[in-house]
Amino acid sequence: MIPITFSCEETLPLAPEEIARQILDLTKWPDFHGFGPLPGIKVAVFEVQTPGIVGSRIRVTNQDGSSHVEEIVEWEPAHRLRLEMKEFSAPLSRLATGFEETWEFKRNGNETHVTRSFRLHAKSVLARLLLWMMSFFVKWAIVRHLREMRTIEEVGRSTVSK
Repeated sequence: MIPITFSCEETLPLAPEEIARQILDLTKWPDFHGFGPLPGIKVAVFEVQTPGIVGSRIRVTNQDGSSHVEEIVEWEPAHRLRLEMKEFSAPLSRLATGFEETWEFKRNGNETHVTRSFRLHAKSVLARLLLWMMSFFVKWAIVRHLREMRTIEEVGRSTVSK
């Protein structure tokens, strides 16, 4: 079945490697607040942390008690990262077999243009319709998260420079 796809873009005042480091800092994961009925993240912990990063598995528990695993399957911090989301608890386990999230980085001076792309894999035609509707909330949550990342960095940098 054809996956549901979308992407979100933002320019962040960080180097790609700094963005990648933030992804590995699991204390920052609760900064993802969700959107509408899509819950935010309550806590993220490494189930497996590999020396080369690829193969690391992160167990995510959401604000509503649901959970899933995110596995890092590609790690090129200067250019591109890819994570696979799987092992969803209910209710998402009834709709999706997995999600893929790709972060692509293009350095531009002191900033980095970030593109976060998603591929949502539905279990059935009916599930695809429901997942397609849910994808709008996922997209808005990602847009908000990227904007918040930018704002936090801008505020942090202006505070440091004073």
